[in-house]
Formats: sequence, structure tokens, C-alpha cells
Amino acid sequence: MEMNPNPMTIILNGTPHQLAAPVTLAALLDSLGLGGKPVVVELNEVAVFPRDYALTPVTEGARLEVVSLAAGG
Repeated sequence: MEMNPNPMTIILNGTPHQLAAPVTLAALLDSLGLGGKPVVVELNEVAVFPRDYALTPVTEGARLEVVSLAAGG
């Protein structure tokens, strides 16, 4: 089994989460099964627009809050 030499830790919804290496926000959402789904994302307490997910890097120590949107009433 190949080990990535640059593992990193982010804080995802208040919980430490290990990543193999720095990724984009879009790649992280895909890996969580949330790619293309209606979510609201804050990265280091700043809201990120969905159009920017593919361009936004997630780096060591980043703090993310990801909230899934659901219809209802």
C-alpha cells in the first residue's frame, strides 16, 4: 500500500479530518459524496460560491463547515 508523503488535517464541521494531500474544494466535496449536491460551504469562516469550488484550494489546517440543503417545511 502506497503512503502519501504529505498527509494533512483539516477541521470539517468541527471534527478533524485527514486528507492525503491538498485538494480543491470541489474534489473534497466529491470525495464526501456531496459533489453537485446543494450545499453551503464556509472555508475559514468565509462563504464560498459554488462556481468557485473547483478553484478553491483546501490546505493544511483549513476549517470547513459544510451544510446540506434540504427542501421541507
